[in-house]
Amino acid sequence: MNAGPRRAMVLAAGRGERLRPLTDDTPKPLLEVGGRTLIDRALDSLAGAGVDVAVVNLWYRAESIERHLADRDRPCIAFSREDTLMDTGGGVAKALGRLGRRPFYAVNSDVVWFDSVEGALPRLAAAWDDDAMDALLLLVPAPRAVGYHGMGDFYLGPTGAVRRRGEREVAPFVFAGMQILHPRLFRGCPDGAFSLNLLYDRAIADGRLFGIVHDSEWLHIGTVQGLARAERRLGGTGWD
Repeated sequence: MNAGPRRAMVLAAGRGERLRPLTDDTPKPLLEVGGRTLIDRALDSLAGAGVDVAVVNLWYRAESIERHLADRDRPCIAFSREDTLMDTGGGVAKALGRLGRRPFYAVNSDVVWFDSVEGALPRLAAAWDDDAMDALLLLVPAPRAVGYHGMGDFYLGPTGAVRRRGEREVAPFVFAGMQILHPRLFRGCPDGAFSLNLLYDRAIADGRLFGIVHDSEWLHIGTVQGLARAERRLGGTGWD
């Protein structure tokens, strides 16, 4: 089995507009579900997967997140402050100097997932092929993506290579907000704000974007309704 990444990026800078009014005073990563903040849930999973250092990007209500994580020592936290919102790709690119030269995890702070016998992050690490891949995404079958309402994101080929949904297509898989990225993915990337989707498309064209399918439950926390649904699920009262 591949040794997993020892560094990770946690994307925590966004405003959480769809979660207003909850996020008027509280940044989305500090919202609680099941008695634990979203960002602590992500960091707990990263620590359990062997991550030593997690870089957390900050923009909206940055001081609140810094204070909340001030006493956390596992994983060690490094902050990447953004003067303007850099989007997913720009945020990771800004933090590359702290992420090292080896593949690293990148995790969104607005998802909650359950693990089967083997955790999602270790499964990503086990599937990583450094010769073939620039990025490896965790994907969820759209019918099992709780709280997601859309047309899907990707198709998955027999070798694990990923293809993006066309404009009028409905794709069977949704990106789960967890991935392994290699720093070489960012060669020649734009300055400033840009989406990771720009780099995904380039990796698809080069045959270097791959995915694996999550084998347990996954909850999207993008709206107030999604947060309430996750709270009910984690509280053991079901979905409705």
